[in-house]
Amino acid sequence: MKRKFILAIALVGLGMSSMAQKKTSGAIQYQVTVDPAAMAAASGMTISPEMLARMPKASKIDYELLFNATHASYMLVQDFEDSNSEGGGMTGGMNMGRMMGRMGGNANRDYYYNIPEKKMYEVFTLNDSIFVMPGELKLNLGGNNGFGGGNQNRPQGQGVQNQNAGQNRPNNQNNSVVQYSNEPPVIKVIKTDETKTLLGLNAKKAVVTSTRKATVLGMEKEVTEETVIWYTNDLGFDFSPNPNIWTEGAVLSIEAKGNSTIAKSIEYRNVNAKDVNPPKKAIALTKEEYAAKMESMMRRMRNNQGGDRGAGGNQGNVRNIVIN
Repeated sequence: MKRKFILAIALVGLGMSSMAQKKTSGAIQYQVTVDPAAMAAASGMTISPEMLARMPKASKIDYELLFNATHASYMLVQDFEDSNSEGGGMTGGMNMGRMMGRMGGNANRDYYYNIPEKKMYEVFTLNDSIFVMPGELKLNLGGNNGFGGGNQNRPQGQGVQNQNAGQNRPNNQNNSVVQYSNEPPVIKVIKTDETKTLLGLNAKKAVVTSTRKATVLGMEKEVTEETVIWYTNDLGFDFSPNPNIWTEGAVLSIEAKGNSTIAKSIEYRNVNAKDVNPPKKAIALTKEEYAAKMESMMRRMRNNQGGDRGAGGNQGNVRNIVIN
């Protein structure tokens, strides 16, 4: 009888150990929802029925966060078999794979995290080569409306159109109804006591407001945009589906007018190490080297456009190219 009791305790202990190990590894599915009409209205535009009929409809795009005890990755998903699809995977069968691609004309970026070292890396393609560059989690709404990939780097190519892409252009080159001043926004972060359970995790609420001076249909105004963030410390690592919208912990939800990024499901399972580590063939690139490459590309584009105009091509029709 005593031996059976000891065996029962051992089995319970083994089960608890297995469960604890299981919860340090898994996948979270995120969905980005974009409603161009709602975003335009939030910026102060008056939308006529005719204009509304011509605007793109709301769209949804899926992303996946994979994590284990030491590393994590976040990227666009499509139906494809991941490394756990053949043997070793707890779920087996077809899982969601990841791909690097392009959406909306913006370079898509994959993000990799070294959890113990609290480091993040951006992986992207440029001129048919794959590069890896150090990144960081931060709160930086200075170059954008706080969403749409919400930052100057347009991470993830999240399909959100940059409402303010022309804000630093000369006024005669900016066709936007809302023209923001070049002054930096006033950012306020309110960490509330409000909590709720998301995916079985305890989530806390933070509200971020960004206020900027702008000209809306010729009238000077102050435009305030509010972003609601729900984050958790239960996962034991820092993360955000948008690296420029982060305050603390692992972000499960980012919500603003007309667009949102929300964690829809979580599955605790084994995750293959190669799925959460940057590709070995990626070329290391510093931020300074990246900036130099972008400047070189812009210089070549300007020279090519100048040549076209000189040859009688698009004379007087200056095109503005924004590389995010």
